[in-house]
Amino acid sequence: MADAAQQDAAAPSPTARVTVIPATPSPQRRKRRSRLWIAVPILVAILGAGYYAWSQYGAQPATAIITQAVARGDIENSVTAVGTLDAIKSVDAGAQVSGQLKSLHVAVGERVAENQLIAEIDPASIENRIEIDQAELAYLEAQLVSKKAQLVLKGANIERQRNLVATSSASQATLDQAVADHVAAEADVQAVEAQIRKQKATLAGDQVDLGYTKIYAPMAGTIVDNPAKEGQTLNANQTAPTIVTIADLSTMTVKAQVSEADVGKLKIGMDAYFTLLGQPGKRFTGKLRQIEPKPDTENNVVLYYALFDVPNPTGELMMSMSAQVFFVEAAAKDVLIVPSAAVRVNGGADGKPAQAQVTVVTPSGAAEARDVGVGIRNRVSAEIVSGLEEGEKVVVDTGSAGNRGNGATGSRRGMRMLRLF
Repeated sequence: MADAAQQDAAAPSPTARVTVIPATPSPQRRKRRSRLWIAVPILVAILGAGYYAWSQYGAQPATAIITQAVARGDIENSVTAVGTLDAIKSVDAGAQVSGQLKSLHVAVGERVAENQLIAEIDPASIENRIEIDQAELAYLEAQLVSKKAQLVLKGANIERQRNLVATSSASQATLDQAVADHVAAEADVQAVEAQIRKQKATLAGDQVDLGYTKIYAPMAGTIVDNPAKEGQTLNANQTAPTIVTIADLSTMTVKAQVSEADVGKLKIGMDAYFTLLGQPGKRFTGKLRQIEPKPDTENNVVLYYALFDVPNPTGELMMSMSAQVFFVEAAAKDVLIVPSAAVRVNGGADGKPAQAQVTVVTPSGAAEARDVGVGIRNRVSAEIVSGLEEGEKVVVDTGSAGNRGNGATGSRRGMRMLRLF
């Protein structure tokens, strides 16, 4: 019983509380826990970057195929140039004598006929010169009459002296003097006659100048310029001043500037046409007439002038208009046409002929390569002479649908095709 009492005394009471103190973690365990907290954000970042890369580059974009149906139309291959319009013929009507422009009978834009009076210069000074010339001529003619009378007298004196010498009534010296006087009289007559011829020529020249005071149109045409004004004093001693410019506007000449790289493609007589800035849809046609051999050089660019003429019955073409010119090398109408981008040229090496191909989309949606014969081809379209039928669809271009402009070139495995036809 004593042992049982000791055990009961040693047992804790029901109201006693027990406090548990945790053990202190070791330094190695704390180090592993801090590494875990650092690795978790890094792992999350890696997973996010991987998902973004997969969404951007792993998803395969659909490929867009641009097609166009084979159609009939017109096509041409031409050399293009820029040119200006000018009259086929023009002339400057100017003054050949000096004086005041007394009257001007025409205005710019007016049509004139050949030999029509267009202007007059004050003739007063020239008329005065003519009056003086006529008076001088009359004086010389009177002098000629006097000199001829003296010549007759000198001739009679010779006969008289000769008779006196024969009868020994006069000396030989007297006869010799008479002969000398006769010769001098003949010379005087010839001198006056020469002066008369000179004066007549002067009078004729002044009369011609008087005619020049009236200016007539040298050709039929339209007055396109009028640099001289009525009342202006004109000085024709050094250069002939222009009064009006007359041009024949019934036919216009196109003067096109062609680069040295293209001038070799031009042939005299080839078809040419041009359009105007204000009428881009209207063509004015002609044939190449001339290629000027001397070029112009602008900013180290060599340009040759090619000329052709076009009729202008309505007068809608005017001088110095700008023209977009086309010299036609080849042309065809109502032929099968496809875009040039759809045509591929294969081969052509080692002496083998080049073969043109296009990709045709069949009614089932499949794409097949087909050899074709190509005729006229320019930078936009190509003529198909064999291998295709009207209405068939050819592939013009392919690319990534929805993102063709950003140049993404990710993996093409499992590529899905989106047809746009």
